[in-house]
Amino acid sequence: MDVKLEDRPIEQVREETIDQLIYNYSHMVISAEAFEHRLDQAMQSNDAHEIVALVEDLQLKADTKYQSEKEYQFTPNYSHQVSDEDVNLRSILGSNERSGQWLVPKEINVFDILASTKLDFTDAIFQHQHVTINIFCLMGSDKILIPENVNVVTNIFDVMSSVENKSASMANRQAPTITIKGKVIMGSLVMKVKRTTKEKWMGFADSLKALLGTK
Repeated sequence: MDVKLEDRPIEQVREETIDQLIYNYSHMVISAEAFEHRLDQAMQSNDAHEIVALVEDLQLKADTKYQSEKEYQFTPNYSHQVSDEDVNLRSILGSNERSGQWLVPKEINVFDILASTKLDFTDAIFQHQHVTINIFCLMGSDKILIPENVNVVTNIFDVMSSVENKSASMANRQAPTITIKGKVIMGSLVMKVKRTTKEKWMGFADSLKALLGTK
């Protein structure tokens, strides 16, 4: 017997609806404007019946190929070649940055004095499930960009500083976990998601559309 719609987890209903919206948009069934409008409604509504109604007129259902592509896009990248070497980023009156498809070690040490460091994990390749970032920032500025599918734990001691955490809520247990700890003195530390949830879905939809050659 099927579970009644109102008894199903709302996030599961929402994700299934978004999957169907993306699949139909990528196959040119609905326009970009209609897709974005319905996507906004699906993300904002907490009524399962309202969410499901958004795809009642769409006949195409997401297939296994779609699910494989989705898993590929949203599963954190892991490397089979594991290195135990730590990364030490030290900067005085300068700047450091790690971005793109860089290999993430088990431990990262950031030391800034009147300097800045940017760590972008959006496309990073993880070698370990648990990663530690040790920060010492004196009159500097550090920014850490975290993907939505990565867990974040913070333990920062700050003095006359600004520490802002806008990273996503906890991901699943199999996702990487980044622990950020250390001291920020008369400086700033910002942790946030590079892309919003809507931007993530829109980007995936456009990439799927391009893959199918319908863009």
